[in-house]
Amino acid sequence: MPAPERIPPRSLTALDLLAEGELTVRGRVREASNAVLYCSVSYEGEEATCVYKPVAGERPLWDFPEGTLAQREVAAYELSEATGWGLVPPTVLRDGPYGKGMVQLWIEADPSASLLALVEDEEPGDGWKAVGFAEVDEGRTALLVHADDPRLRRLAVLDAVINNGDRKGGHLLPTTEGHLYAIDHGVTFNVDDKLRTLLWGWAGEPLPPSELSTLAELSAALEEGEPLATRLAELLTPAEVEAVRERVEVLRGTGRHPVPSGEWPAIPWPPV
Repeated sequence: MPAPERIPPRSLTALDLLAEGELTVRGRVREASNAVLYCSVSYEGEEATCVYKPVAGERPLWDFPEGTLAQREVAAYELSEATGWGLVPPTVLRDGPYGKGMVQLWIEADPSASLLALVEDEEPGDGWKAVGFAEVDEGRTALLVHADDPRLRRLAVLDAVINNGDRKGGHLLPTTEGHLYAIDHGVTFNVDDKLRTLLWGWAGEPLPPSELSTLAELSAALEEGEPLATRLAELLTPAEVEAVRERVEVLRGTGRHPVPSGEWPAIPWPPV
């Protein structure tokens, strides 16, 4: 009798590891406003480091439904993946040592990469875009600039779609391999205009053709019954999903990067 055929092990993805692996808390990120736990996750002989944000550790906010920040983090990942830009690290919603929460792959940033700067000049230099003037010492201001980088430009478009209310410099994680990741997407997808970001350097400028093409694909993916729309409906309210569709259509209609509304602080503070 011949031996049974050996079934090769399935390919283990980062999402498999995060969703199915055993979480072990190693420490806590103290400077975070909500509970952010540094963990290891292991599954089928694979191991990685990750961040675990339990819903129980979320600080209530006046303008977001209580206990929904973890879901918004996952929704931001799902939408980022739909664009093909891969700007948000792999993220899942699962049970952990302290209950249900968001688990996201830990990304080591390249400390030598420079995407933001404060300069003494009135205008940004070559390769930089101006955000605005900031007070750095009592009575002294400097110009806040960010890199004129196509990766950041795509992130600015993504933030406009998800209505990111808190895009700070510390949320930008460029890697030594040249990829850019962005983290901390709990205050996103509000139905009201909450866009608050350091990436205003392209405000009012025409969107590049490649970004417009991606927005057209995103519009189709957000149609009722499509996998992305179905997934977002599991994580957000119907009104919030509809607001995503509307923001995509506004961007496509104007063909330009948004400008500050004037009804909400445009730049987060502190900016880092």
